[in-house]
Amino acid sequence: MPINKAVKLADNILDIKLLEQKPTRDGFGLGFVQAADENPAVIGLCADLTESTRMEAFAKKYPERFVEMGVAEQNMASVGSGLAAVGKIPYITSYAMFSPGRNWEQIRTTICYNNQNVKIIGSHTGVSVGPDGATHQAIEDIAITRVIPNLQVFAPCDMREAQKITYAISKINGPCYVRFAREKTPVFTTDETPFEIGKAQIFWDADGKPDVAIIACGPLLHNAVLAAAELEKEGIKIRVINNFSIKPMDEQTIIQAAKDAGAIVTVEEHQVAGGMGSAVAEVLAKNYPEPMEFVGVQNRFGESGAPNELIEAFGMGVPHINDAVKKVLGRKH
Repeated sequence: MPINKAVKLADNILDIKLLEQKPTRDGFGLGFVQAADENPAVIGLCADLTESTRMEAFAKKYPERFVEMGVAEQNMASVGSGLAAVGKIPYITSYAMFSPGRNWEQIRTTICYNNQNVKIIGSHTGVSVGPDGATHQAIEDIAITRVIPNLQVFAPCDMREAQKITYAISKINGPCYVRFAREKTPVFTTDETPFEIGKAQIFWDADGKPDVAIIACGPLLHNAVLAAAELEKEGIKIRVINNFSIKPMDEQTIIQAAKDAGAIVTVEEHQVAGGMGSAVAEVLAKNYPEPMEFVGVQNRFGESGAPNELIEAFGMGVPHINDAVKKVLGRKH
């Protein structure tokens, strides 16, 4: 089985019934307390969504370091910038539709233009937010954040990686944006899985050169692994890459995948326009162009529904990844 043993994934990664299921936002809650325990400069600001964003544990443990900003996301970004200017490390949290959505200009001008050390936490991203519907489903947040100078952008694949990135950004001097999901998703990495900002990890690699490389971020990475297992049975060799670090991106690993496979499929729970896949395409267009297909939201708004049903309805399930792989195979040089 071509699971990359070096990255020490869960033993039962292909059996979704046996995998632990937890939302990535839970990892934020754990990692934030971990960062706060170590560094008294870490503080929390929330826009009236303390429980939903999982800042609640921090607020209870460190009430003197927590500020409830109310439904005032623009103000929260500006206050966070001011606190960073005097040496604090503020994490500001809300639903991603409102932060970085509603307060984009304040993030751009008060935080990033001044290169202030603010950590922007966007919860409830993607269509898997479910019944809340289009108004609360942030599927444009990667596009609007990665374009801002100085701002680093991350999309962890599961709860455990979410904890690691939340802690790790407390060590980075500069603004960061991390997107988290509401729905429970498979926890398929482990405490021993290697993690480094700016470094992609190969989770699945067929024997010999791959026919197609699947580059994914966020919880849909697990769908990419499941797709690779199905495609292997059909004799199609796949490499699956965890590209959680969208900015900075591991260009070397991306370019090497294009050289080895000659075809790329990107997978993300986000608009295909301007998202992680677009960032990959920018790297390859400049360095090593190859045929690509993009799995994600195709130029439409979200809608209400059950999370798993929406993933399928919006073309991001395992069968859709398989179809994209076969389509791009037909376009190889």
